[in-house]
Amino acid sequence: MTASNVQTKRFSGQEVQLRPTKPTNVRWQVFIMLLILVAINYVDRSALSIALPAITKDLNLDPAITGVILSSFFWGYTLMQIPSGWISDRLKPAGVVAGATLLWGTVQMFNGFVNSSKMFIVLRFLLGMAEAPVYPAGGKLQSIWLTSKERGRGATLLDSGSPLGTAIGGPIIVMFMAWFGGWRSALIGTGVLTIVIGLLAWWVIRGNPATNPRVNDAERTYLEEELNREYRGDAASSSGGVGIKQYARSRSFWLMCVGWFAYCTVYYGLMTWGPMFLAKTQNLNINSIGTSIFIIFGAGFVGELIGGWIADFWRQKGGSHNTVMRTLLSVAGIVTGISIFLLGHITSLQAAITLLAIALFFLRWTGLYLTVPAAISQRQHVGMVAGCMSFLGNISGIITPICIGFIVSATNSYFIALMLFAVTGFVLAVASMLINYAKKIGVEQ
Repeated sequence: MTASNVQTKRFSGQEVQLRPTKPTNVRWQVFIMLLILVAINYVDRSALSIALPAITKDLNLDPAITGVILSSFFWGYTLMQIPSGWISDRLKPAGVVAGATLLWGTVQMFNGFVNSSKMFIVLRFLLGMAEAPVYPAGGKLQSIWLTSKERGRGATLLDSGSPLGTAIGGPIIVMFMAWFGGWRSALIGTGVLTIVIGLLAWWVIRGNPATNPRVNDAERTYLEEELNREYRGDAASSSGGVGIKQYARSRSFWLMCVGWFAYCTVYYGLMTWGPMFLAKTQNLNINSIGTSIFIIFGAGFVGELIGGWIADFWRQKGGSHNTVMRTLLSVAGIVTGISIFLLGHITSLQAAITLLAIALFFLRWTGLYLTVPAAISQRQHVGMVAGCMSFLGNISGIITPICIGFIVSATNSYFIALMLFAVTGFVLAVASMLINYAKKIGVEQ
């Protein structure tokens, strides 16, 4: 290659040399690493649910206090969502993610030493705080690393770590309990695994397209041109300075929060109480629970990847942003609602697992919601908007486990809880249908 082929351009304020070579795919390596991180995140947070039958027996916990313990994770997780988004907008989101991973791995290790419900509540609260930055920072990374027509796959890669982690979490925790001699050692083992993954994550996701040494000139140019086209065009038609008032008055902003709240209600309810539901209604032992959870949440993992692929393929073939998102997300909510409604009226194990697998397959299409902050907000606010969405949505993580605990204690049945989840699935569909995914807040049309 001759010197005349080399061009110099500015990217993110830095001079870089451009050579006509095939673009690298570092952006997809970043999001595959985020998938792994979120999977480990959910292995850690679901470990308690999987080991719950053994823990409740060992510590003599009743359903009501168990619900509080399950909820306490979300107190810290929810509290830190908006601060995490604010930090991700102002600091390097890659560093925020890696630092959070090392911190929550350390806290998870301490969970193996608890001897009372109060200590469990405190440590689960701290674990939630430590895990909180992953999704807001992940939303910010989408606006840095991916174009608008790639974010469906990027968002579902990021979010599919949730069902994957929950699916493999069952077998991993069961295996750790067998290898290490109980639930305490299993929690310590998952903490150590998290720290190792956190160190690897920093090496993969560090920097941005302008500073990451594994990104070549062609990929930098491609991302620069596409992202500038998206955000500069919107800035040119902006109605002036966009601040908190514009977001607070936006219908799409609040519908996004309602939809995510509905999704979180169903998903966290199934994640926290699903193992106990199968244990009590189907008389499953710990090994059978692990296998069932693997099947159910494994279906969610596959479904989420398929949903992201459909969204991006449809967009690239000319489908409008509103048509694609409204169709996929409304289908997700409706099928989830119907599946869980039917679950409340069957008794066989095979039917229960089948319906839960169908529900998770379509519910996880809601991972596309992680593209919404980048779609509706200005670039400098993506992290904050993602944090607000996650904050308001994860309030359901605080409420749902406690409510289910009291419902089960009062009725000795899961029927009312299942009907609540079914209704919430339909709320998800309605909210998703009304969002304007094609207009950024503050842009005049």
